[in-house]
Amino acid sequence: MTALTRLRLKDFRNYETLSLDLDGRHVCLFGANGAGKTNLLEAISQLGPGRGLRSASLSDLTRHGAESGWTVSANLDDRRIGVGLETDGSSSKRVIRIDGAPSQAGDLADLVRIVWLTPAMDSIFRGGASDRRRFFDRQVMAHIPSHGTAAARYERAMRERNALLERGHVDPAWADAIETRMAEAGAELAINRANVLEGLQAAVDARPEGYFPKGDLSLEGEAETSAAAGEDFKTIFESLTETYRSMRRRDAAAGRTLTGPHRSDLKVIHRPTGMVAGDASTGQQKALLIGLILASATALAGDGDGPAPLLLLDEAAAHLDADRRAALFDELSSLPGQSWLTGTERFLFDAFGDRAQHIEIETGGAAILA
Repeated sequence: MTALTRLRLKDFRNYETLSLDLDGRHVCLFGANGAGKTNLLEAISQLGPGRGLRSASLSDLTRHGAESGWTVSANLDDRRIGVGLETDGSSSKRVIRIDGAPSQAGDLADLVRIVWLTPAMDSIFRGGASDRRRFFDRQVMAHIPSHGTAAARYERAMRERNALLERGHVDPAWADAIETRMAEAGAELAINRANVLEGLQAAVDARPEGYFPKGDLSLEGEAETSAAAGEDFKTIFESLTETYRSMRRRDAAAGRTLTGPHRSDLKVIHRPTGMVAGDASTGQQKALLIGLILASATALAGDGDGPAPLLLLDEAAAHLDADRRAALFDELSSLPGQSWLTGTERFLFDAFGDRAQHIEIETGGAAILA
């Protein structure tokens, strides 16, 4: 099983220092609210691509009162990996090391993949399209780390286009150049999304029937629809380019870009009832979301392109009854990647038995093997 066997933190959130030696089993963290359980999961999430499970800036992760930056280091199977923020008083930068040598984000992405579920994600079905899009893009990044780079390129180009539109007079040559970059990045986003959606739906369909219902997934967006239909990069790129060009007048009136992959949406149908997920009950939505996360981890474990993912579940068991908690732990135990779970009470994890290590997190960030 892909697992962390050692974790070290320095000046991260509320942790001045933390040292955990682990035996490779799943990990259950319990303790009072505010003790630092979620902070510990956030530290692990920094080992993957992106900004972590809270999307915080690097500087916000530094412990209050610390003189410099922070570090998170771990042993992942037989490799030593680490990330951190280095500061010199006037500037700061993210640093990555693998087996002690300076490395790049792409090198780290080849070694560790992470999927997570947090209480803030419970509202994705009730929220707007942007909530679902961010949720799904996070799953895509776990499969295709370069998806995050493509998204950043798209956002930069779109900001430039919007600034141009707001001026009122649009230079056609300048707009053409910006829209070309937008279309290139947008076509990449759409193809990545369509490919991952196909694999995720297959993983959903292959899951056993049980406490966590299956969902039917689709992407609402012209570029994603074309990608799902098998259109190639060139065709999608040309279509997006023409869309941006033909919509300049309308977008200029609005002061922003109204069409493109930044407006796409993930549609989820609760299969047992046939309802749109947003219309399902709170309990149905929670169970459906857990099922999607389990399917995402399963798809990653079976894609053959990298290691099995680590799974971070913050307070996921708190609102489940005993039978559903037991079913969740059984499914986690069938995955080839280590799971980390948090909860306020140890009894929440009783059904895990000796398949997991239990660690009490005390207020102030002290950790006690229980």
